Amino acid sequence: MSAYILDTNLFFNLQAKTAFGTNPQEIIISVTNYAQKLKSLQKAEFYMPPRVLEEFLTFVDESEEYVHKFIAQINIKAPDKSKTQFATEVFYDLIEEIRHRSYRGLQVAEEEMAQAVAEIPRELLEPGAKIEYQKAIGEHIKRLRDRYRNATRTKFLDSLADLDIIVLAKELNGAVVTADEGVLLWARKFGVKEAIPHVLHHELDALLAG
Repeated sequence: MSAYILDTNLFFNLQAKTAFGTNPQEIIISVTNYAQKLKSLQKAEFYMPPRVLEEFLTFVDESEEYVHKFIAQINIKAPDKSKTQFATEVFYDLIEEIRHRSYRGLQVAEEEMAQAVAEIPRELLEPGAKIEYQKAIGEHIKRLRDRYRNATRTKFLDSLADLDIIVLAKELNGAVVTADEGVLLWARKFGVKEAIPHVLHHELDALLAG
């Protein structure tokens, strides 16, 4: 039986164009229907780690019936960290990536600090210019946050929920279903199968027809 490990962005990242629907509610209902049919035929099951479910529930109204039906059709399972094994090489890559991103984040902070010092007029440092100063420094803080986030989190595992998806997929020999570039990149490094979100419905239809 096929196993699919679902990431939150499958439902809420509409840029992924999954063909399951045009809004999150439609997508959730469509995936629920597939899950119900495939489970009854013993063709496939859908999984979601508890951390990912917690994240999922922050985007929906838990009291809605369609949310209840979705949760009833998927398997909520935490990965068994004590049994799943990965190649040592991957962890060397992971540590090297963390080191590189930490250094890059520091560089970004230094660059933005130097730019703020150079661009903010001296008169804004006077006691009576507090509001103008806050506006000026606020622009630099926003840019720093955006650049720092991009340097440290883009195409990387930035949460335990991301890692849960990969480890559970490895444990179940299942496929990761995500539009997150970081999860996909590291799923490949860990040797985990993946299902491409925008063609997943074709794969599921084939299972139903088979």
